[in-house]
Amino acid sequence: MPIAVAVVGLGATGLAIVEALAARRDCQLVGALDIRPDLNGVELSSLVAGAPGVPVVSSTDDLPAADVAVVATSSWIAGVEPVLVALVRRGMNVVSICEELRDPAARHPEIVARLDAAAREHGVSVLGTGCNPGMLMDTLPIVLSGLTTEVERISVRRTADMRRYGAILQKFGLGLPPVEFDERRAAGEVMGHVGFDQSITALARGLEWTLDEVEVEPVERDLVAAADRVADHVTVAAGTVASVVHRARGTRAGGAVIELVTRFGIFEPEDDVPRGDLLTIVGREQTITLSAPDGYESFASTVAMAANAVSGLVEAAPGFRTLLDLPVSALASKGARRVG
Repeated sequence: MPIAVAVVGLGATGLAIVEALAARRDCQLVGALDIRPDLNGVELSSLVAGAPGVPVVSSTDDLPAADVAVVATSSWIAGVEPVLVALVRRGMNVVSICEELRDPAARHPEIVARLDAAAREHGVSVLGTGCNPGMLMDTLPIVLSGLTTEVERISVRRTADMRRYGAILQKFGLGLPPVEFDERRAAGEVMGHVGFDQSITALARGLEWTLDEVEVEPVERDLVAAADRVADHVTVAAGTVASVVHRARGTRAGGAVIELVTRFGIFEPEDDVPRGDLLTIVGREQTITLSAPDGYESFASTVAMAANAVSGLVEAAPGFRTLLDLPVSALASKGARRVG
């Protein structure tokens, strides 16, 4: 029997997840939820080619029964907790791309305890996943660390083109005049990447390290657009911020053992910025380097991570789960299950 799936949140990422799942023969989309009034009652097939004609609803109470709900809404765990609990109480396993849900026990132990208790009570699982956090800055380094008997330090440097994203871009301050960017950053409205804490926590847990501290620096504005830059869902006007740089580190025994740096932006070919992704693991026997000169496509990778996790979560033990709790096969591409 196909896995019955509902998708919650029909922004750019949610719709792309719908498209990915609609192409799978082992999944059946049975419901969709979005709180925007203009989408209430609209058939999903009118939003995504190949999706079934199920109506979009605005409340978890109105969703049909499903085996798994994929939640693509907020970046913050406190904001998604009520929705996750409501879905769990209806007997649904939950996959979410909420960045803070990746490995939140250190920062949000009370919320994790509540989610874990609710999931166990109803015999389902809750999982946070995605590209970053989720894979590139945590799971991938953990897997590759198996090539050395002892890790001394890890660094990940990324340049992420965000042109396919929608509402999520607001937290980066892209498209703001530099003065307004600085003002909103000071007010806490521009915070950059959400998830460094979770990636560093996951890395440390996987390596069995006890860190002295996790430090996340304020996001820095980087490039200012000389001319308008048109992305899929926004336009970055000339004279506004086109990219930002964000840094974080985990310290141990007085030194930085985990260093994460990402440049996020709407880039043009002529921009003088480092390109691609670089992972470096300095180990006892060797230094392990993984380079992606063209970079990983963040949007497509996030969609894939969420879609690929659906079947693995159904088989997971009840409770709150992280990617470290799942077998590697649960994270693998499910392309062999595509229709046709």
